[in-house]
Amino acid sequence: MGTVINADAEITEHLLEDNKVEAEVDAIPDWKEQITVRGLVVSAVLGTLFCIITHKLNLTVGIIPSLNVAAGLLGFFFVKSWTAFLSKLGFSVQPFTRQENTVIQTCVVACYGLAFSGGFGSYLLSMDEKTYQLIGPDYPGNRAEDVKNPGLLWMMGFIFVVSFLGLFSLVPLRKVMVMDYKLTYPSGTATAMLINSFHTTSGAELARKQVSCLGKYLSISFCWSCFKWFFSGIGDSCGFDNFPTLGLKLFENTFYFDFSPTYIGCGLICPHIVNCSVLLGAIISWGFLWPFISQRAGDWYPADLESNDFKGLYGYKVFIAISLILGDGLYNLIKIIAITVREVCRSSSNQKNLPITLELLDEDTSQLHIEQKKRDEVFMKDRIPLWFAASGYVGLAAISTATIPIIFPPLKWYLVLCAYIFAPALAFCNSYGTGLTDWSLASTYGKIGLFIMASLVGSNGGVIAGLAACGVMMSIVSTAADLMQDFKTGYLTYSSAKSMFVSQLVGTAMGCVLAPLTFFMFWNAFDIGSPDSPYKAPYAVIYREMAILGIEGFSELPKHCLAICCGFFIAALAINLLRDLTPSKVSQFIPIPMAMAVPFYIGAYFAIDMFVGTVILFVWERINRKDSEDFAGAVASGLICGDGIWTIPSAILSIFKIDPPICMYFGPSVST
Repeated sequence: MGTVINADAEITEHLLEDNKVEAEVDAIPDWKEQITVRGLVVSAVLGTLFCIITHKLNLTVGIIPSLNVAAGLLGFFFVKSWTAFLSKLGFSVQPFTRQENTVIQTCVVACYGLAFSGGFGSYLLSMDEKTYQLIGPDYPGNRAEDVKNPGLLWMMGFIFVVSFLGLFSLVPLRKVMVMDYKLTYPSGTATAMLINSFHTTSGAELARKQVSCLGKYLSISFCWSCFKWFFSGIGDSCGFDNFPTLGLKLFENTFYFDFSPTYIGCGLICPHIVNCSVLLGAIISWGFLWPFISQRAGDWYPADLESNDFKGLYGYKVFIAISLILGDGLYNLIKIIAITVREVCRSSSNQKNLPITLELLDEDTSQLHIEQKKRDEVFMKDRIPLWFAASGYVGLAAISTATIPIIFPPLKWYLVLCAYIFAPALAFCNSYGTGLTDWSLASTYGKIGLFIMASLVGSNGGVIAGLAACGVMMSIVSTAADLMQDFKTGYLTYSSAKSMFVSQLVGTAMGCVLAPLTFFMFWNAFDIGSPDSPYKAPYAVIYREMAILGIEGFSELPKHCLAICCGFFIAALAINLLRDLTPSKVSQFIPIPMAMAVPFYIGAYFAIDMFVGTVILFVWERINRKDSEDFAGAVASGLICGDGIWTIPSAILSIFKIDPPICMYFGPSVST
């Protein structure tokens, strides 16, 4: 009897679940209703905030964690607060659905994504006069003619003509990538699960606690950043940002904790291995390598050079960092292409071998099939015609091919056209790789375009042409991968593919305006690109040097620099190969070369901050894993957002020449 009762209960439970799925699908609003005015307003507000955060990270350390979860959580918080407020006033409000939540998240991600792929901390900034002067007017290949200073109008124009093509390049393949290949897109799937949980009874309670937690740490971070400002004085040597927490000797080698909520938040979000890799890179470079090379001053390079002269220690820092980045990027590019080719060939020969098809082969097969069928119906209900995607890509490519040579004369129209012919194939590789590994290699594809175009154009304008081509390629492959990831999120939240596409278009349009505007807030308020500034813009110098390398080769490197660079390039390949060949219980402890490269150029201070974040998370996981899983993201987002919000009043104070009243400075005590 007990067995029969359990069976009946199980059948009843399945029927209830089936009815729930039916009810959910029946209640799904039309794609036009999923895009609301309040949703677009919230998207614009959050897009502005996240652009500021992205610029701050891009111009300081160049490491940008995924903010998708924060976008979904804050979108839920803003709309829920607004609807609750209007309800108390007696107004009738439209229900807040998971589809609208998904649209907001998609719009925000598309908007702030342009703050990264738009090159405001990399290839576009590499063109400015400050970067040119930093490398040196007498440096071979670094010509004064290859300078284009930031301008709001031309930057907006460039972003507008290159950012939309990626959205049209892979739209016809959305069914293949999401439904046929069943690619996971881990970040998109995680965001979808989060949004789905918000819109259930139990999930809404957890969401309320997460929002409360985020708000608390946002306030703490904002107040702390405000407090720090009062002691930061004039210049870059005062305040908590220059606190010799580990002693003055280590402080000289940039080993100190600078009390930055942003970097601690990054440490909480980024995986432990990333944070440990960054710290290891800092120890190798600033703990051993740079002191060792410094002792060879006068032998390996002239001892009387400026600190930012590429013929001295500065050259070693930049080129060794480049070698690690290129080694890691090249390995992963080859790996992703190989995986893509293998999986596509396998899936075309045998549909059963598609990635993660095995997830359906368990005791809940029928239920999963029903849910998948409903999702398929919703996802394919509002079709985006093939002719629309094709004509959109061709039309935008034609406009871009005609416009880009006007903005960057060295990049001829036929070179732009060639880039657009090959771009969809590279966009497919990047989107497929992102779906499998959650790792977008947009910057690597951009660097390939940079080297090819710089070498083709040559010394007469090759630097500008290469940097502009980098932007063209990077924008297409980045936005294509973002769109496909958002399609996956929409698929899992029963959202229309058409509403996802339209919200991505709207978010991209917002980003084309907000990303340059927020960048110019930084540009006008702070000393961007200076080696002694908090906003060093590390990748500006690196990208310009890459373009020069594409033209001039390695003839002007300091003594032994090429040999050391080759060693680190090979080491990056070997470390990645070791990570792939060893068992997961071993490979999880092997560092990531790309993460190791960042502190080689910037310094060790942010590595200390991120390691503090990872230690906090590690201890939290040991004390209460469930709480850490539920609230670590909210705490991290609050710390990052609070510090990011303070950037706005800080920039305004700087623009009006209002300086902090106190300079807190540390030095050795005077011996008697």
